[in-house]
Amino acid sequence: MRLSEQQLDRATGVLVGTAAGDALGAGYEFTYPSADTRILMKGGGTFDWAPGEWTDDTSMALCVAEGLSASHADLDAIAAAFARWYDSNPPDIGNQTRAVLSARSTTAQAMAARAAGLSGRTGGNGSLMRTAPVALAFLDDAAACVDAAGAISDLTHHDERAREACRLWGFAIRHAVLTGTLDGVRLYLSEAEASTNNYWSPLLDIAETGTPADFPKNGWVVHALQTAWWAITTAEGDVPTTLEYCVRAGNDTDTTAAIAGGLVGACHGASAVPNEWVEMLHGYPDATAADLSVVTRRIIGATTT
Repeated sequence: MRLSEQQLDRATGVLVGTAAGDALGAGYEFTYPSADTRILMKGGGTFDWAPGEWTDDTSMALCVAEGLSASHADLDAIAAAFARWYDSNPPDIGNQTRAVLSARSTTAQAMAARAAGLSGRTGGNGSLMRTAPVALAFLDDAAACVDAAGAISDLTHHDERAREACRLWGFAIRHAVLTGTLDGVRLYLSEAEASTNNYWSPLLDIAETGTPADFPKNGWVVHALQTAWWAITTAEGDVPTTLEYCVRAGNDTDTTAAIAGGLVGACHGASAVPNEWVEMLHGYPDATAADLSVVTRRIIGATTT
């Protein structure tokens, strides 16, 4: 797909923003930084991350990216990439994702069936955190983007709200890359089924007017999306401020910042992420920010106008 230089910067911002939010939040996971705490990309945290090291959020997003190409999502390739990542013994992996990947399924059908067989709480934020790159494969097809985001979510999270969240966020990221606006979030709901709109629109209203205390359980996909949207709208789209707000919201800081980073990066571009952060980024599979740019260009088959 032919993109302008600005659109290509925004496309690159999808993965760079995800990784920057992830790495920034990693050192604060499961904590609640005080108002006077300076938010730094310091590493540490529960799993003793290196400064600038991304976590399972970006690692799984790159697994998704392995199966993406222009106008195509290879679900079997994504499932196999998830299995390889699991076998690398990652230091952090969500409980729901672990329950699915521990079966070591290497086909999409088997993996999704395993996910569908889980009982109890199946609406964790683990599929939303990795959904951002799906938008890059379907910049020329909004409907296909939505369908692929839902199908990839289903590989590990057989849950209506997780599926809806990934569809909404994927649509919004695609829209942001193309237009440089955040309008895609509300646009998606305006065109969605009434039940989807009726569920999510009031929650977005709460996110825009409330505080993280109104959606504190951000390990749940619904509160995670609300936290990300609260940070984006409160920061008025500024990339570093958005990511810092996610960290200040506390709890699952790396994941909410990764979720927000994918969308705000798509809106404002990789160039809006502080260079000192970008230069520090690294993680599975032995990659850096430069590799994120290469992955982006491969997926979209980019040429510039």
